[in-house]
Order: sequence, then C-alpha cells, then structure tokens
Amino acid sequence: MNFRQFQEQEELTRLSARAAKALYTRGRNVFEEEREDRTCYQRDTDRILHSRAFRRLMHKTQVFLQPEGDHYRTRMTHTLEVTRIARTAARALRLNEDTEVLGYPFRHNEQSLRVVDQLEKDGQGLNLTYEVRRGILCHSGPELPETLEGQIVRYADRIAYINHDIDDAMRAGILKNEDIPSAIAEVLGHTHSERINTLVEDLVLASQDSPTITMTRAVETAMLELRAFMFERVYRNPVAKGEESKAKRIIQELYKHYMAHPEQLPPDFQPQLDFDGISRVVCDYVAGMTDKYAVYKFEEIFVPTAWSLR
Repeated sequence: MNFRQFQEQEELTRLSARAAKALYTRGRNVFEEEREDRTCYQRDTDRILHSRAFRRLMHKTQVFLQPEGDHYRTRMTHTLEVTRIARTAARALRLNEDTEVLGYPFRHNEQSLRVVDQLEKDGQGLNLTYEVRRGILCHSGPELPETLEGQIVRYADRIAYINHDIDDAMRAGILKNEDIPSAIAEVLGHTHSERINTLVEDLVLASQDSPTITMTRAVETAMLELRAFMFERVYRNPVAKGEESKAKRIIQELYKHYMAHPEQLPPDFQPQLDFDGISRVVCDYVAGMTDKYAVYKFEEIFVPTAWSLR
C-alpha cells in the first residue's frame, strides 16, 4: 500500500460518513493516473497554490483601493482567512479539509472556474476534481455545493469578509466599534475575535445533526443584519469607494482599447481569439490584471510619455 492509498483508507475511518472522500471522487474532466504520494484533493490544493492566478491575488485589493499602509486586506489575505475559518469548521465536523480550496479571485465565481479550467497552464487548465470545481463555482451564487465542505466555504467566505471589512473600516476611520448596532453585538459579540468565535461555533453546533451546513436562526439573522449594516455604512461609503469611479474608468478604457486592438494582447492570449472570441479573451486578460498592472497599462496606453510621473 502506497502513501496515497494509506491516506485514502485513513479518511474512511477518521472522517465523518458525510465527508467527501478522496477514494470516492467523481474524478477529473481529463483522466489522470493517481500519484502515490498524495490524494486527488491534496494535488488540487497544490495546483491552485502554485498557479499564477493565485499569486496575483496578493496585488488585488479587497474593499479599499490602493490603501495607504500594509495592514489592509487583499484578495490573498481574504482567501487565507476564509480557508482558515473553513478548515476550523471542517475539522470540528470531521469533514475533509483537503477539499477546502477557494477560487479566484461579471460573476466572479464563474470566472474563477474558467481560470482553473481553461486559463491556467497556458490554456490547459489545472484539471481539478469535480468536487473542488463545484466548490469553486458554488462558493457564491444561487447553487449550493453538493459536498458539505463546499457548503462550509460559502459560510466561511461571508464570515471572513464581513469581519475583516469591519476591521479595515475601523482602521480607515470610517467605523468605530460602538457604531455596530447593539442588537447585533449582543448576539455576535463586541469584538472581532468574539464575532468570529460566535459565528464559527454556531456553524459547527448547528450543523452536527443537519443534512446541510447551517446556522441557528438567531445567529444567521444577526450576521445578515451585520452585512446589511456594512453595505449601508462601508460598501457604499464615499470615503471607502471614493476612488472606485476612477478604477471603473480604467477597466472600461482598457477593455475598449483591447477590443479595438486585439493584436496588442499578450502572445499567450492570441490563440484563444480563434475559439473563444475577442470579447471573452479581452475580459479574461483585463480581469486577471492586478491593481498596479492595470494602472501601469492604462498609463502606458493613454498617458503621453512626457506627462508620465514614472
């Protein structure tokens, strides 16, 4: 018995009967021989972590565009926080932590699946397992993942972004701790750590005897009320979103430029034009840009060299 087979058998005894098991995966779009050292889900994790798209998350901001200071969240830190929350809940429910793989950073969940299916590895894709692909597609949107691990990620994503956005908003001076409605704070807690603990513990306890991942009505209602509060006070706040109109203009102008000049797309995007169409390819290219790279390309294309500050 090799190490992969040992781990597959160990999952059968260690994990809950409800957990996704590597031995019973529905497989990949393109068949591959299994490796001796890792399960299929562990290989998926490694493929995503080593992908170019994952590394670019480090330079994509979350709520605040190009904030001053190094302590604001990026898509990368958000992804890591979601993974930590999801794994904590999965471990408590004896589910499979190796399927807790998130997508990337239109409908961002659909673009995330396109990245791992078609854009990575020079158009070959990462050939991930069915369960992980469904977890990526359904971590937001109307469809619920088939696996409980995928359902945990949906909750973990919301738990993470609401709470770290509160933290960032306080750092930016948009919110104070006492601004959070007392009725919400009484249920979820009065600090960042208290809110996270309450939400994760409630998720675990409510899901133990449930056929799906869930929360108690009181805690989930408080979380949704906190999310609504954040939309009112932060996500639509002119201080937080003051630069957003500029960012939208940059994206729009880049898109229009490459639609008119597809020959200026990078060489590795050129072959896609024949089978995906120009609109889809330009969207892929612009969507994959980091914040700094988008600004750089905008200046390169539209700002006269004599005016450039670089």
